[in-house]
Amino acid sequence: MRLAKNRADADYIFEAGSLEETEMLAAYLARRSKAGTVIALDGDLGAGKTAFSQLFAKHLQVRDTVNSPTFTLIKEYEGRLKLYHMDVYRLSLEEADELGLDEYFYGEGVSLVEWASIIEEILPPELLEIYIETESAATRKFYLIGHGQPYEAWVHSLRENGVMLHE
Repeated sequence: MRLAKNRADADYIFEAGSLEETEMLAAYLARRSKAGTVIALDGDLGAGKTAFSQLFAKHLQVRDTVNSPTFTLIKEYEGRLKLYHMDVYRLSLEEADELGLDEYFYGEGVSLVEWASIIEEILPPELLEIYIETESAATRKFYLIGHGQPYEAWVHSLRENGVMLHE
């Protein structure tokens, strides 16, 4: 894996011209998530990683306010599934390994990891990689790469059918 370095290798590119369109993608992915789902988010500062995470959490039926876990590293939320929202921006790989972050990846919930490329070596081999790029004040491009099942199937479905509000 080469997280956040391979946008040219994206299996699917989703362009969102608004927060509502970003929400469509977040909802699509939340509906498919199950225990052990891992989503690796990367992108520049201000690209929308936390906004995507909030929308994803909403569609995972999390009722609490989801905000950036930058200073707490991991926040757990209850929803249809547990949500482990991580921000590893301030961590070294060694610190992440010592904290046992990898245990969350195989837990009972969904792991959503902001700045995932920092801890690439301890991420599971099967995950959904999303790189968010700012196109304009309102427009974002989401580069998706599925590593293993079910993520490859999700991306294939997106490529074939696009994001649908209701399925």
